Amino acid sequence: MWQALCEGDETRAVAVVRRALAAAGAEQGISGRACGGASAEASAHGRTRAAGERVLLDLIAPSQERLGTAWAANDITVAQEHAATVISERCVAAVADSTAPALAAPFRGRVLVSCVGGEWHSLPARLVSEVLRLRGWRVDHLGAQVPTEHVVAHVRRTRAQAVLLSSSIPTLLPGAHNAISSCQGAGVRVIAGGAAFGPQGRYARLMRAEWAEDARGAAVLLARDPAPPVRAARPPDLDLPHLADQEYTMVCRTRLQLVKQALADVEEGFPEMRGYSEYQRERTVEDIDHIVGYLATALYVDDPGLFTRFIVWTAGILAARDVPPRCLLPALDSLLNRLKDFPRGVAVLTAARRLLEPPRPA
Repeated sequence: MWQALCEGDETRAVAVVRRALAAAGAEQGISGRACGGASAEASAHGRTRAAGERVLLDLIAPSQERLGTAWAANDITVAQEHAATVISERCVAAVADSTAPALAAPFRGRVLVSCVGGEWHSLPARLVSEVLRLRGWRVDHLGAQVPTEHVVAHVRRTRAQAVLLSSSIPTLLPGAHNAISSCQGAGVRVIAGGAAFGPQGRYARLMRAEWAEDARGAAVLLARDPAPPVRAARPPDLDLPHLADQEYTMVCRTRLQLVKQALADVEEGFPEMRGYSEYQRERTVEDIDHIVGYLATALYVDDPGLFTRFIVWTAGILAARDVPPRCLLPALDSLLNRLKDFPRGVAVLTAARRLLEPPRPA
């Protein structure tokens, strides 16, 4: 599967998936005969559904995760990663087509699966949708980048029992918080998932949503079926009282000025940048904007770890592309200078800066 993805060979990848479905189904058949049980037809459908879930989560999902790791290490290009992701989506569709005959009403209930506004990485949400279908749910899969008001309108129209929100980008957490609150205000439970919600889903819980580590975890939560509390949509500061200090708000309002000043300070503190091409300068501006965005999000959830994890990840990305991570120091110093009256901001930036400083000789 990995070789097919790296080579951009869709036909081969789909063939691998179909062989894996057959093999997984055969294994389930051996196990099912040993256990005995229901009618032959029901047993066959059960094997098909179990095989589909196994291929989705134990073959396609790990391969996609490996793509991200390979891109970060500069082993594959952005174009290769995009092409491989399209192939992965085609493979998910192949699983859905092959398992469709094993799905039948009545459904366990109706749920909505969607990416939060601004999130374009839709494959994780699609995997969740297909697993839930295999487990007997009627799923409305809305895909990537869905504004909150449209999610809520769809929930009201369909009377879905739950909304499952997916996001991989932490800077989208403020929008995700609004989506969680709005859906709960509509009287529906919310399950959040994806890397954006932090280690062990800490930010999902901070925003009073349930959290699922993966598609199987989401299915387990839904099976518990608690009655969701009916509550009004609430402003963010009720969940996050630290927002009262206005640091998050001020960083957001001055983001453009912070990026411009940081760019000027990076040019002065990192002389190598003077020889950059226009393309390299544009990427540098993007990197600085990401730094400010992650700083704001760390202030939003009041967790320096969100920012330091991003800085360490960015340093690794740069190092893999032969760009010295010390080039990040002038940007951090610039922000420290501009935000010196922001105690939480200074603490976040200082913690990140320590991680980039070279070790001092004994």
